[in-house]
Amino acid sequence: MTRYRWVAARKAEGFPITMACKVAEVSRQAFGDWKAKVAAGPSAAERAEAELVEEIRSIYDEFDGTYGEPRITEELARRGRQTNHKRVERLMRTHGIVGVHKPAKVRTTIPAEDAPPLPDLIGRRFTPGCPDVAWAGDITYIPTGEGWLYLASVLDLGSRRLLGYSMADHMRTELVADALTMAAGARGGATAGIIFHGDRGSQYLSGDYRRLVADLEMRQSVGRTGVCWDNSVAESFWSSLKRELVHRYRFPDRASARRAIFAWINRYNRLRLHSSLGYVPPIEWENHYRRPQVDLAA
Repeated sequence: MTRYRWVAARKAEGFPITMACKVAEVSRQAFGDWKAKVAAGPSAAERAEAELVEEIRSIYDEFDGTYGEPRITEELARRGRQTNHKRVERLMRTHGIVGVHKPAKVRTTIPAEDAPPLPDLIGRRFTPGCPDVAWAGDITYIPTGEGWLYLASVLDLGSRRLLGYSMADHMRTELVADALTMAAGARGGATAGIIFHGDRGSQYLSGDYRRLVADLEMRQSVGRTGVCWDNSVAESFWSSLKRELVHRYRFPDRASARRAIFAWINRYNRLRLHSSLGYVPPIEWENHYRRPQVDLAA
């Protein structure tokens, strides 16, 4: 409660206005000016700021509380409202609108014994660019009331789009094979020459998986054991999933976790603004990238 509101409350209770102003350490003139301002209602600037706060809350709620200032500022711009990021930051702080924070990292890689001598064809060159030059895969796990749910992913390093994924109650080779098969299907089977980059886990270096990569005419690449930066795009994807979904909810069973992850992946590909893509969703980025090529072919 402000001092002026306190004085107004005392006045309503019958206390002398002069004494109430003295106790609150405000002048009668200042109190009178405040009353006149209240009676006149909010100014145009105050109304505009209130509308902006409501729009910020709407975006925050729409994306399940996962957006902080940078993405909210970009989403406002996409909706036609150009706003200084410092203003958005101030309003979010003032109104207690806080995005989720990064969780601690986890490791799931089980090094393969007698691993074949495969090269690192990526060399930490993870800058977005042409789609279908290189894909990256990894595995993580999600706790549920029934036990762990394991999730394998395949990301296009060029567009950051999640092309394929697979969920199961195990980490056997078929988990990562199913994710790669789904990714190949998303590209209509046109996989010849694409690099697949993963870690030195036993699933990715198994004979069955290497045969699948060969059948798809892809080139297999691996990072070093225990060096997360060699597959940092996949690690970043897991960080976003854990921060925005997994660490915020308790899943009673694997089925509920699957449904929530499916919805999050759909939002990630189609709606979520990706910072490395200039705050554009991956599928939208791919469409923009390919549009000039379509126009030239027309």
